[in-house]
Amino acid sequence: MELLAELNSPVMYLICGGIILFVSVICIVFAVRAYRAGRQLGIDESKMKRVITASTTFAVLPSIGILLGVIALSGSLGTPWPWLRLSVIGALHYETQVAEAASEAAGIGGLSIANMTPEAFATIAFLMSLCIMWGMVLVIFNGEAYSRRLVSPSHPEKGGKKKKSGMSGFGDTAMTAMFIGLVSAYIASYIGTIVSGNGMFSFQGSWLPLAVAVTSAAAMGVFIYIKNRTGADWVDSFSVAGSMLTAMAAAIFFGRLIG
Repeated sequence: MELLAELNSPVMYLICGGIILFVSVICIVFAVRAYRAGRQLGIDESKMKRVITASTTFAVLPSIGILLGVIALSGSLGTPWPWLRLSVIGALHYETQVAEAASEAAGIGGLSIANMTPEAFATIAFLMSLCIMWGMVLVIFNGEAYSRRLVSPSHPEKGGKKKKSGMSGFGDTAMTAMFIGLVSAYIASYIGTIVSGNGMFSFQGSWLPLAVAVTSAAAMGVFIYIKNRTGADWVDSFSVAGSMLTAMAAAIFFGRLIG
């Protein structure tokens, strides 16, 4: 617990909070410039205000999932570092997965403050930062070309490439395939832990994560069904947070059930 106190020290809050404050100021500057640019273009100010209000409202719901990620990681990595990672450029699914993988590679057998060492934390923090930085690096070289493709996708003569109807881009397909492979690998690891050497199934150990995963997937399926059935696109704004809350409740329920 002494290490956790150091990870939550005022120095850590000062460093991480300072970076977050700097990024927040930049966001405010760009927001003000965008508003002024809208006025110069002659856009109705009442419409811009409605867009700002709607964007702010819908930004609150996804942030619930981010807050849950900070809470989940704060028990082993302290509060300032997850707060920084999930506030600036990190992603909820990325940070938790990389932190878990890095902890196993560091030899502490998963995210647990009981086994955490300064060396393990440094390894986890380094990998969490290193693996996410390439988007910022690559955009320096291909950002302009990618922006031209986004100018007018349906008008090739203006620099865009027209997509075939119903066809998704390579990036969307690659991301979908990557996450399917990632989820499959984790599920397979849990199943492999359950299956004993003699091929007999033991419901002690990894069945709880499987049950939570199934419950979370079912919750996400409900959100997708509601969206497709009603056409309410706003459901996407809190589908991740809702699935995470459902999964956390399921973990508590199943944990008490077998406890």
